[in-house]
Amino acid sequence: MTPHQPDLRGYAGRYPAVRWPHEARVAVSFVLNVEEGAQLWLGYGDERNEPLHEVKRDLVGVPDLNMASHFAYGARVGYWRITDLLHAEGVALTLNVCGRAIEAAPWVGEDARQRGFEITAHGWRWEAHSGLDEATERDAIARTVDAIERHWGQRPRGWNTRASASVWTRRLLVEAGFEYDSDAYDDDCPYDVDVDGRPHLVLPYAFDTNDMRFFDTAAFVQADDFARYVGAAFDTLWREGEHAPKMLTVGLHSRILGRPARIGALRQIVAHMKARGGGWFATRGQIARHWRLHAPPR
Repeated sequence: MTPHQPDLRGYAGRYPAVRWPHEARVAVSFVLNVEEGAQLWLGYGDERNEPLHEVKRDLVGVPDLNMASHFAYGARVGYWRITDLLHAEGVALTLNVCGRAIEAAPWVGEDARQRGFEITAHGWRWEAHSGLDEATERDAIARTVDAIERHWGQRPRGWNTRASASVWTRRLLVEAGFEYDSDAYDDDCPYDVDVDGRPHLVLPYAFDTNDMRFFDTAAFVQADDFARYVGAAFDTLWREGEHAPKMLTVGLHSRILGRPARIGALRQIVAHMKARGGGWFATRGQIARHWRLHAPPR
């Protein structure tokens, strides 16, 4: 199997004998993607405008001020609405931050420091890396690390590319000292991959338990749609977690779930998980460290 050929076998049902802290059945990772200021926009000197928000709008040749305003809502309002709720509930949060976004809103680093949020890297710009050449991608990774370290005070340990990574992303991440990435969607549990003879940890991400589906041909319309879907995912993993370690990622965006009509979903999700019990609210770094301790590479 080549390094980039999908592994269709995985654990084959034989998961490592790992138990989460406090005998929790599911490790729950809330991830808030901080992308505002990193989206493509002619006003930033980019080659085009980002075309997707509440509706698809591809304005060509001039800066799309409408789209820029939609993204700004996430930083000005949505960020605080989401982070204040989770912080008040005592729920661990990972901020998945683009380098150019934290340069545009450096207060994100200070807020993360004060409230104990983890920051992972989400690329320099909010863009796929699949079309980048190796030198360009290496530079983008370095610039992202530098920006986060300057504004947060720590180097990010984890990485998640928007959409598709390149065939050399993982090798470049290992070279840059990253301990794990989330550029996979193929399991409900962490696992190791071989990168040039070195073990590298993968914490799978998820697109289905993700608020971006409010934009996905109306897959989610009401806040209850998202809350019920995530609750159903948690319940299934909770049942399976009696016998095997399970992990649930809930992806959030300030400009999406941070809207007044959608934020109630987050309250419902947290309340459901707490009422059920058996969930460990953890940052991705905490999950990675626990997994490394209890399931070291073979």
